[in-house]
Amino acid sequence: MHIKNIEEFHYPAVAQIYAEGLSTGIATYETEVPSWEAWDSSHLESCRLAIFDKEILQAWSALSPVSHRHAYRGVAELSIYVAEAARGKGLGKTLLQALIKESEKNSIWTLQSGIFKDNFASLQLHKNCGFRRIGFREKVAQRDGIWYDNVIMERRSKIVGI
Repeated sequence: MHIKNIEEFHYPAVAQIYAEGLSTGIATYETEVPSWEAWDSSHLESCRLAIFDKEILQAWSALSPVSHRHAYRGVAELSIYVAEAARGKGLGKTLLQALIKESEKNSIWTLQSGIFKDNFASLQLHKNCGFRRIGFREKVAQRDGIWYDNVIMERRSKIVGI
């Protein structure tokens, strides 16, 4: 296993894993995989990582700004998706730990994540990587006409922005 930065030519594999996440119904409120251009413009240029096994992309993570206001320049929301065939093997934890280190190298002091309350694997992953629950948003959004609750988790760096 090795971790590399996501490049545009990786996007078909990123999109496939994202589609697998969409199909669970509890990974995102989105219902369609975005184009490369839309995905690229919504994520920070740094902190786009993927884990590979024998050159096959198994999982990816990326950060999005929570605000374009200068005061929030060190706060980002994370996305992390693991290929269906690779789930339960510890790749998510390895990748999230690498993303945390990379985010700190890029002056990010707070990572946050909004997680469906029924996405137990993601909630546990975040907890295992030092995130804490900071909130709960009841019926915050709909997907396919169904209201869902969201758990808000965050991790504050102990080395950046202290």
